[in-house]
Amino acid sequence: MRVFVTGATGFIGSAVVDELLGAGHQVLGLARSDTGAAALTAAGANVHRGDLQDLDSLKDGARETDGTIHCAFIHDFAKFAENGQIDKRAIEAMGDALEGTNKPFIVTSGTGLVAPGTVVTEDMRSTNPHVPRVSEQVGLAYASRGVRAMAIRLPQVHGKKGKAGLISYLVEAARKKGVAAYAGDGSERWAAAHVLDVARVYKLALEKGMADGVYHAVGEEGVPMSQTTEIIAHAVGVPVVSIKKEEAGEYFGPLAMFAGLDMPASSALTQQRLGWTPKEIGLIADIGQPGYFTG
Repeated sequence: MRVFVTGATGFIGSAVVDELLGAGHQVLGLARSDTGAAALTAAGANVHRGDLQDLDSLKDGARETDGTIHCAFIHDFAKFAENGQIDKRAIEAMGDALEGTNKPFIVTSGTGLVAPGTVVTEDMRSTNPHVPRVSEQVGLAYASRGVRAMAIRLPQVHGKKGKAGLISYLVEAARKKGVAAYAGDGSERWAAAHVLDVARVYKLALEKGMADGVYHAVGEEGVPMSQTTEIIAHAVGVPVVSIKKEEAGEYFGPLAMFAGLDMPASSALTQQRLGWTPKEIGLIADIGQPGYFTG
């Protein structure tokens, strides 16, 4: 299968590209720069120039291939609402191009804000009107328009030095503030997964996922923030402190919306439906390795 991948040079997207190529698929990767294009070529993929705001380029990439995987997102939480709308328009452009083709179209969303405080499952749908990222709702709407539309929800993804989802931003906050903080008692849990396990979910969903299907690329249901914060403190060389939830805005900045949230998630249905089993190293063991967070 020839697959169009957005975000193909990013942390997760590049792992997806490698997984697809290793399984015998061909990849057409979106690249917005010469550096990105060179990286894709070196990986063995073909290059499609453009970016998330070049809607004609996105439509062409989707039309020219047998399936589309949308991994790209602008991760600037200070502009979360604006970037959510850019993502929405990009998904609509690709979805419109795919209408009536029954081609696979995978969009990316997250497990965290579906239903905080509950172990989120694949059968629970995201309905929170206050979450700026609406990729799941917009993408899955194309399942009723002749597209094999699916969504993959991601937890905190680790597996490459310096990369660990929102945890990477917490490391930077610890460096700036001189303390590693968690809100409340630190018992809230964040689901996690290794990037190589995540990449396999994308491949399996592409090959045999069902229209309107939601899949969880979750390796660990929930890792307590107290444990994660201890790792951050050790890596940065600062003490651990507990702060009140009302103080989260000052410490965490744009990430305050996630502070103190219990965000566990299950992948039991994904494992059953796709025949997937997570097998890579866990979050604490991985990010606790010397030098994982450097610089």
